[in-house]
Amino acid sequence: MSNALVQSEFNFPGQKEVYHGKVRDVYSFDNDLLVMVASDRISAFDVVLPKGIPYKGQVLNEIASYFLDATADIVPNWKVATPDPIVSAGLKATPLKVEMVIRGYLSGHAWRTYRTGERLICGVTMPEGLSENDPFPTPIITPTTKADQGMHDEDISREAILETGLVSEKDYLQLEDYTRKLFSKGQEMARERGLILVDTKYEFGKDSQGNIVLIDEIHTPDSSRYFYLEGYQQRQDQGETQKQLSKEFVRQWLIENGFSGKDGETIPEMSEKFVISISERYIELFEKITGKTFHKANTTAIEDRVLKNVTSFLENQ
Repeated sequence: MSNALVQSEFNFPGQKEVYHGKVRDVYSFDNDLLVMVASDRISAFDVVLPKGIPYKGQVLNEIASYFLDATADIVPNWKVATPDPIVSAGLKATPLKVEMVIRGYLSGHAWRTYRTGERLICGVTMPEGLSENDPFPTPIITPTTKADQGMHDEDISREAILETGLVSEKDYLQLEDYTRKLFSKGQEMARERGLILVDTKYEFGKDSQGNIVLIDEIHTPDSSRYFYLEGYQQRQDQGETQKQLSKEFVRQWLIENGFSGKDGETIPEMSEKFVISISERYIELFEKITGKTFHKANTTAIEDRVLKNVTSFLENQ
């Protein structure tokens, strides 16, 4: 099995500090420059699983780069360059303390809420009479708080966001507008590739000039759920499970093996076969959503490769 980069501890020239997130490590430099390394770690239920997934970081980084470039006319974003297959570099922004989740279909967390009989999610009323994976009449925005490291994101309503001052009303209305436009573009691009963009989340920040910019990744399998368009309606009509490309299958596997992120639960053992299957799913999504062939980067010495490529990029700044 190919190597996986589970942890990065680089010491780049001019580096000031590093922040280790759940799956990304962000290195900061002078002049508001950031270097984001997409590791091969995988998380579910806000818990990092014990094994890395080969090529996952490359898949996420290259999909995110693809969509950031494709949506730059909708909202400015942080990215400047991709000096390595698992690295993006860009300008620092101060993150806003909410994540903008938008859902076009009754799936995942929304469905788990709905099937309990609850019809309210993040202050938004979901219609009666829906089945799992049915489309909403119009996409709904269900924000979450942006949790500090080690904490869980929490559902929150628009009203609570404004009441607590997490985001100003002016900024929040802009976030909603950007979110709907980005989702519409993502759905359009997915449909062209025979996919349905079911739901996703966006993170925003403010640059040094106070402008709202899109940060982090977008439309990747870590932040989004995709169904195959072909056969979707037939599967719905027959009450069958949708064929999907997302991280949901990992969550389902964990749930089936007794883990849903609750205290006291033990993460099940991940076999090499299961790890490879996850890697293959990520590569499949890359090729399906971009229409490009995935070229596996050389993983024999990942750290050396990244250090060389990022150092070369920094020297030319």
